[in-house]
Amino acid sequence: MVTGGAGFLGSFLIEELKRRGARDIFVPLIEKYDLIDRQSVRKLMADAKPDLIFHLAAQVGGIGANRANPGLYLFANAMMGLHIFEEARLAGVKKLVAVGTICAYPKFTPVPFKEDDLWNGYPEETNAPYGIAKKMMLVLSQGYREQYGMNSVVLFPVNLYGPRDNFHPQSSHVIPALIRKCVEAREAGKDEIVLWGDGSPTREFLYAADAAEGLVMAAANYDSSDPVNLGTGTEIAIRDLAALIAEKTGFGGRLRWDTSQPNGQPRRRLDVTRARERFGFAAKTSFADGLRATIEYFEEQHKKGSL
Repeated sequence: MVTGGAGFLGSFLIEELKRRGARDIFVPLIEKYDLIDRQSVRKLMADAKPDLIFHLAAQVGGIGANRANPGLYLFANAMMGLHIFEEARLAGVKKLVAVGTICAYPKFTPVPFKEDDLWNGYPEETNAPYGIAKKMMLVLSQGYREQYGMNSVVLFPVNLYGPRDNFHPQSSHVIPALIRKCVEAREAGKDEIVLWGDGSPTREFLYAADAAEGLVMAAANYDSSDPVNLGTGTEIAIRDLAALIAEKTGFGGRLRWDTSQPNGQPRRRLDVTRARERFGFAAKTSFADGLRATIEYFEEQHKKGSL
């Protein structure tokens, strides 16, 4: 069973599972199963009868959406995690792979982020409610393993990107947001676009198909509640990222930075040693190739009027 299987990362995960021979994949849709409601999750377990669960479902957005919905994101993500773990335990599910978030790390985590630093401070304020709710699954995994012998793992992927990402102007993350802004500005003949912050923060990005492969590798080969980062181990400044996307989308105007808006966490780069050592994961897709595929996807869908 893949919660969030109809979403961005979920679509890549299902492709990877099928590529590896999975035939019986259950994807709960929000119209039928509300993961925030315990009775609905109980019904889901009875209907799906899963041996293995990938819990990807989340309510999340970029900085703007996080600032607008701190209570909602905390409550919704915490309740989903609690219900999925408890009902999976009661149903005797053999293994649960839960997806956390890079937003769980403290705001001033030493770079590169090591899993042992997850509890050494409070997350960056704009996404702390979401990050804390997702980090709670790590405590669930460790507590349920200790008390009930339940086999679960929690992975912490860095910022994901790729085709089929969320390009909505109000809730998208930085790469799809920049792509959309640049393409629409190019089409409208604008001579500038306005971007949040000052462009100094750095971010690390992982291609969604690579993340999906990491999830499956962990499901097959990792049986511990120690947290594990999924990433590439490289970072790029937002200012450089914006310039690169402007170039690749053919937008030749000015990039103006609105410093009255927040930057978010100052730096993000993961130590990816544990994933490599414990279950052999290393990202395969270069940033240049992944970015090109993402831009091409948006351009194609935009021409069709789908985005």
